[in-house]
Amino acid sequence: MIDIHSHILYGLDDGAQTKEDTLAMARQAVEDGITVIVATPHHNDGQHDNSPARIIERCNQVQALLDEHQIPIRVLPGMEMRVKGDEVVALEMKQLLTYNDLQRHILLELPHDHVPRYVDQLIFDLQLAGYVPIIAHPERNREIGRDLNILYRMVKRGALAQLTAASVSGKFGKKYQGISFSMIKHHMVHFVATDAHNTGKRGVQLSEAYQVIDRKFGPEYSLMYQEFALKVTKGLDCPVPPVEKIRKKLFGIF
Repeated sequence: MIDIHSHILYGLDDGAQTKEDTLAMARQAVEDGITVIVATPHHNDGQHDNSPARIIERCNQVQALLDEHQIPIRVLPGMEMRVKGDEVVALEMKQLLTYNDLQRHILLELPHDHVPRYVDQLIFDLQLAGYVPIIAHPERNREIGRDLNILYRMVKRGALAQLTAASVSGKFGKKYQGISFSMIKHHMVHFVATDAHNTGKRGVQLSEAYQVIDRKFGPEYSLMYQEFALKVTKGLDCPVPPVEKIRKKLFGIF
């Protein structure tokens, strides 16, 4: 399996703090069946600023560390960028890091409680410049949770979206699991990833989420999400199914 959202790089954000933390997360990943991890440290979130050069350097250091300890995980560079509206300019100035530094897919994080009004224009501008935005954990955004058609409109305009494995498996509670199921049912999401920060509650566990998806929606969904994860690491397009609008809001979720 490929995990496209992880905070496994030590000392860069609120994820792994030490080399030992990174090693523990990598070992947990191996136990879960993960073979490739895209490291996506936070950037521009008000607390962390990580340049592409710094992330790539730490990725190389972590890969050497894993190789030294004979842990069979491949670590690729990425970034979780808190949206500001100026991402296209920042990308052109090489201030942001795309998935595997391939200048194609970029992971965007929305504020927890709302969706900035400029996001629709940002999605358009990114695509015009040749990039594919991936919205991180939309199921945990409060405004989207009240009206999932906000995400529908983003995906309709060309964005992709990534669910958190713990939301799908129910570890974050029934509320987020229910939202995740609705997003899956209506083809609003295209990836499942751990968003792992440690080996505890926010650990490196992906297989359980895929098992839940297999049981509820069929193995073709899990296979599709895993195929898309592979394509992102190679900078390839994902042939996503048509997104479907929800005809009724999920009242009572919040």
